[in-house]
Amino acid sequence: MASALTPVDRPAGLGDQVYRRLRESLGSHAIVPGQRRQEAALALQLGVSRTPVREALARLASEGLISADGRSFTVPVLGDADVDEIYELRELLEPAALSRVAASGIAPAALAELAAALDDAQAAEERGDAEAFIEANARFHAGWHARVANRRLLRALDLYIGHVRYLRVLTLNYPDARKAALSGMRKIHGVLRRRDGERAVPVMREHLRVARQHLRIVLDDIAREVAAGPPQGRSRGHPLDAKGASPSLRMPPPKPRTPFASM
Repeated sequence: MASALTPVDRPAGLGDQVYRRLRESLGSHAIVPGQRRQEAALALQLGVSRTPVREALARLASEGLISADGRSFTVPVLGDADVDEIYELRELLEPAALSRVAASGIAPAALAELAAALDDAQAAEERGDAEAFIEANARFHAGWHARVANRRLLRALDLYIGHVRYLRVLTLNYPDARKAALSGMRKIHGVLRRRDGERAVPVMREHLRVARQHLRIVLDDIAREVAAGPPQGRSRGHPLDAKGASPSLRMPPPKPRTPFASM
């Protein structure tokens, strides 16, 4: 009798690799907000065809991290007024939403899912993995958002979720911001576990206040980088221009193929 075959390990798809590289570049400010970038130029710089670039851009657009327009894209530009409006809306909606979820109680299975996301965020922070932390943080907040019983309130929360995802990518690449976010996540989980709707309001307000403070620091850093212009020795082109390409944006060379690579 022939022995059973087990699936071989498959490397991450090229679209996934391009997606991760672009997301890292958003967080590190290698891609500057406000300038329109072309799909073809990006594919040339990364050394890949347009197809994985198109897949990655579509995924980033669906997450609200870029604005796609045909075969080009733009990273959102958020000024002080934009940030103020987003956080005013968050401060109106999220404390009330968390309070209602906490007061009404959350099922043990759902609470366990939040705890797992919190544990994943803790582990990611300990190893300095910003990408994994951002994923766990988003999963945690989406988890309690999903328990909001008021459908109209939930739709209102969804109105700005794309901008919030982009802001998280910007801020949570910084260790201090991750530590602050983790502390806030623990407090949110605590009020949900205790069903403390009254305490949930100041907990969420403080979480948003700290997040806004860290965002201001990051936006000030970006403004200084843009004002300073490109560093010496680099082409005056944008960081995504092929002639002035930053080495950190290039895709790694492909690994040698094994006899089973095409199976």
